[in-house]
Amino acid sequence: MDDIFVAQLMSSDVHTVTPETLVEEAARVLLDNDIGSVVVVDEDEKLEGILTTTDFVKIVAERKPKDETPVSAYASVDVTTAAAGDSIRNVADRLVELGIHHMPVVEDDGTVIGMITTTDLTSYISTVQTPSPA
Repeated sequence: MDDIFVAQLMSSDVHTVTPETLVEEAARVLLDNDIGSVVVVDEDEKLEGILTTTDFVKIVAERKPKDETPVSAYASVDVTTAAAGDSIRNVADRLVELGIHHMPVVEDDGTVIGMITTTDLTSYISTVQTPSPA
């Protein structure tokens, strides 16, 4: 597993929004694409934050006017990221350690190039591990 790198497993079709995007629109992106997070980027595609389905629980609980609330009000801005050349073992360890499920993959300058998730890692493991006996 040490020879497998993030670039081999990450999704490069990352759905993004701007900090000014309204949460209702961001929710529609999640639902329409059957995904668990959107990456918040600036006009240069540089990482600004991440908004996940978990954040929407907080949005609903706080009952703010959803049609007038920008994602910047809820997006996590202290985002743990990975590089395309990171070992998936290290990334898996960080995901478990931090209790998170989504990790944007960025270039050195902060440009988002992909997303690695616990689902990606689970899918990979299921293809390389011998199934448990029935």
